[in-house]
Amino acid sequence: MTTIKYYLLYGLVYLLSLMPFWMLYAISDFNYLIVYRLVGYRRKVVRKNLRNSFPDKTEKELKTIEKKFYHWFCDSILETFKLLTISDKNLLKRLEYRGLEQLEECFDRKQDTATILGHYCNWEWLSSINLGFKRYPDAVVGSIYHELKNPAVDRLFKDIRKAKRSVLINKQSIPRYLVKYRKEDTRYMFGYISDQGPRWHNIHLWLDFMHQNTPVFTGGERLMRKMNNAVFYIKMERPKRGKYIATFIPITYEPNELPEFEITRRFFKMLEESINERPEFYLWTHNRWKRTKEKYDQIMEERKRESEERLGTSTVN
Repeated sequence: MTTIKYYLLYGLVYLLSLMPFWMLYAISDFNYLIVYRLVGYRRKVVRKNLRNSFPDKTEKELKTIEKKFYHWFCDSILETFKLLTISDKNLLKRLEYRGLEQLEECFDRKQDTATILGHYCNWEWLSSINLGFKRYPDAVVGSIYHELKNPAVDRLFKDIRKAKRSVLINKQSIPRYLVKYRKEDTRYMFGYISDQGPRWHNIHLWLDFMHQNTPVFTGGERLMRKMNNAVFYIKMERPKRGKYIATFIPITYEPNELPEFEITRRFFKMLEESINERPEFYLWTHNRWKRTKEKYDQIMEERKRESEERLGTSTVN
């Protein structure tokens, strides 16, 4: 049954991907009416996130951002589907890479690279980064993959993300692969989308992000330090519909020279600047602030108490 669902879904998405952009955007405009006006997909979450992230903005300003967001959100889904069939030449006309020569200079001195980014603008199109390399077109360009709950959808998105020769590796396997590439003297660049909400047991750092106390991932930074990667922030911009600019901005060439968590802190500061410039291009539908510091402290206190009780029982026995 999963295989049948996959082929039906793949067939539909493939047909959509064959359409010219003007037709896709016409469909997107119609989808906007359904998703936002009729269904109101996650509208409560979006409004809560916007209100908490921009406490100084008026309701009218927040409403404008909300509408622009849903327009872009519908666009981004169909733009992602387009990856299945768009030519390399056409994609590079619509996605301009700036600063990639900095990564190639790292490759020249045999230093591998890591990019860190958020759910901002069209992050899916960044699976085509190797198309922008001039001197290292065979460098491994990859991302850490989190499996989706629906097997058919998961398989489809793997196909989409690999359409431009991007390598997908799950988070459990990534350390092994990075060591493997180093032993083989294979140059690589891995992208880390680092603004998801970590699970309770993976929280090691809280930051003030968009005016909210936010738990953040730090596992990516630990890998970057272990592999001594040069680290870059990818600043995504959308000057007009169907046109993106990805600029690579160095965070550090010497990750182990920075204090612990400094890479993560710098990333979130840069991401916040991007969001404040054009807030409609951030993924506001995600309920990333559902875990609070108060609840976290309560859970940690309960675990501490349980541990002390177990230790006390063990001592008595």
